[in-house]
Amino acid sequence: MAAALGSIAEIERELGAQRVDPESGQPMQRTSVMTHLAWVPEQWVEAAEDVLSGLAERHPSRTIVLVPDPDAEDALEASVEVDCYPVGEHRKVSMETIRLKLCGKRVQAPASVVEPLLLPDLPVFLRWRGLPPFGEQPFEQLVDTVDRLIVDSTEWPGLPAPYGRLADIFDRVAVSDIAWARTSRWRAQLASLWPGIAGVRRIKVLGTEAQAHLLAGWLRSRLGRKIELEHEAADRLTGVELDGEPTPFPPGDPPDPADLLSDELERFTRDRVYEDAVSATRM
Repeated sequence: MAAALGSIAEIERELGAQRVDPESGQPMQRTSVMTHLAWVPEQWVEAAEDVLSGLAERHPSRTIVLVPDPDAEDALEASVEVDCYPVGEHRKVSMETIRLKLCGKRVQAPASVVEPLLLPDLPVFLRWRGLPPFGEQPFEQLVDTVDRLIVDSTEWPGLPAPYGRLADIFDRVAVSDIAWARTSRWRAQLASLWPGIAGVRRIKVLGTEAQAHLLAGWLRSRLGRKIELEHEAADRLTGVELDGEPTPFPPGDPPDPADLLSDELERFTRDRVYEDAVSATRM
């Protein structure tokens, strides 16, 4: 196993070495369209790696995986991987992955580590696994570094309270929520029932807590008034009732996790409808 890299200079040298085509001996053309940061506490590493493996062809990028270990001695431990994938007969795309373990005090200053590694003139996305520590240095630094923050509020305990802290940063960074994306088919289905749902007073959601709060918030924000929420827990969204009447199941299959993240990596502007729904989760 190769020794861990301990500095930005060593990381850059290793990237350059791995970008050399073994057949021609020439540097491979970089095809990245973004820098993708991922803050991944240890308990999320396996799930994050599974999702990243499905992104390469659709979003060739430089991915920087940040794994915090605040209890370890101060250090930076990095590894680099450059993978190439054929696209057609005469073209390849490359996926650069830099895995950074931030140890000890390094956890508190992630921006100083990632900023030299960002690709110039390309958008920067941050996927934050778990509940962000709003107001704390690691999160605040990275939010100020990126163009878009991607979360999955399904991973958050204590809902809907954390949505209030999330709403506080809407004017600082564009936000995507994978939990919101999972409700898209149901939102379209409910919208198709207009104007019959104009007088709805109660919504019951069979799904995750995040999906329940976001669907209720969306309906409240669209109708401009309070809607009572009843939630029945399930690991995925399988049913919605309005005033006790079941809503027809929407057509299509739910997307897989890699497709959900991939779709969010194609968004560059604020999602005002989502922001309104988040703000209304506490009505």
